[in-house]
Amino acid sequence: MPTDRASALSPEYALLGLLRLEPGHGYQIHQRLERDLGSLWTVHQNQVYNILGRLQVAGLVRGVGGATGTGPRARRRIRLTATGRQRFDAWLRTPTGLSARALRVDFLTRLYFARRLDPALAHELIGGQLAVTRDGVARLAERGGANLGQASVADLSDDLRLRHLRLVVEWLESLQARAEDPLPN
Repeated sequence: MPTDRASALSPEYALLGLLRLEPGHGYQIHQRLERDLGSLWTVHQNQVYNILGRLQVAGLVRGVGGATGTGPRARRRIRLTATGRQRFDAWLRTPTGLSARALRVDFLTRLYFARRLDPALAHELIGGQLAVTRDGVARLAERGGANLGQASVADLSDDLRLRHLRLVVEWLESLQARAEDPLPN
């Protein structure tokens, strides 16, 4: 269930998604991450290898075939396991939390993969996020407006979040209104 608080956003799902699109070795995966999602994620190459190692231990990815090259530069192709694909697909269909960072990084990452996998899924994702965000706006609005002259920091924070989420609703509605492609190339 999504929360209003930012979670520890990890590039784990971005890597799983890149492998969902196409298997590759660590260097290729890092290059694709930088090329396609570099505006959202800053991940160093050694971090990619560490995360891929953890994903392999967890049974979400596995090396396939023999290594190419020899010595320390030998590369082994990595692909998703069935469990990795299920985990990625479940994440992909789950609405993002309502923090500004989660919406910017996590939601746009999900939208990137949904769009690449199935444009109809991208529209479904936008609709689901729109519903969750509208619900967040309604819950914050129920708390009541702050008298800005005597507002506490918590009141001011709620007011800022409410204004931000209203803009997010407007942005999601504009994405939803696009007939074919929610993201330009």
